Amino acid sequence: MATLYTLQNTNTRRTWYLMTVFFIVIMMLGWAVSWYYRSPAILYGFVIFSVFMNIFSYWFSDKIVLSMSGAKEITREAYFDLWNVVENLSITAGLPMPKTYVIDDPAPNAFATGRDKEHSAVAVTTGLLERLNRTELEGVIAHELSHIGNKDILLQTVVVILVGFVTLLADFFIRSTFWSGGRDRDDRAGGIALIIGIVLSILAPLFAQLIQLAISRKREFLADASGALLTRYPEGLALALEKISDYHGGMRTANRATAHMFIANPFGPAGFKGKASTLFMTHPPVEQRIKALREMA
Repeated sequence: MATLYTLQNTNTRRTWYLMTVFFIVIMMLGWAVSWYYRSPAILYGFVIFSVFMNIFSYWFSDKIVLSMSGAKEITREAYFDLWNVVENLSITAGLPMPKTYVIDDPAPNAFATGRDKEHSAVAVTTGLLERLNRTELEGVIAHELSHIGNKDILLQTVVVILVGFVTLLADFFIRSTFWSGGRDRDDRAGGIALIIGIVLSILAPLFAQLIQLAISRKREFLADASGALLTRYPEGLALALEKISDYHGGMRTANRATAHMFIANPFGPAGFKGKASTLFMTHPPVEQRIKALREMA
């Protein structure tokens, strides 16, 4: 049975693995661009950039994610019930109380972020607070604290920055290839480099999306189980997920880069059903999650 601290070391290794893969992908793009333009300085620039982005994503990605979501830090006086739930469950989980934020959005949702348990944050929407009772809110907060305890948050948060920049660089290379002069397109070496660069640029965003899918769906099942063990009441989270899934609209601040971090898809329910659709979802189907929680009960 999963516990709050299951797979912590695995998640840490995956974070460093992701950063290494990001470095390699950027190097390949840099090599293709520098070969195409016959300028080794471009490759050196890509090396410096990739190192900088790895360091930047580790230290500052959580602040960027919170800013992108429009989250505002709360006080105990303004949101006493929410503060109480987070504080009590943090004590139960043996975790430092994370900073707590509220997002002014009618869609019920929540996420956790940060680089470690000492530098973590939990954010919930106003829609979540309005729709859930205390027991259901405890289920959601326990789920998010499980992400913190399992060290999911660093992996999930770093992905936001690295995936975004891989996609941005790929788009930049395609545009610069077709809209700038460059070297003679009849040159064979240049033609080979052009083909390699285009292939890398096309594959980079797809690869980034696969990373998002790989790290999020199993993490949600584990956080559900860990959260249910923390509250000792799986039905609370199951009922919360039912209410969240009943809301058919998306979040105003929904963003493709951060979608995998939320407890439920911030774009709302999928517009089509079937096994094919689930292959490209950042979240496992809510029905499967609710079924697993009620089997625990």
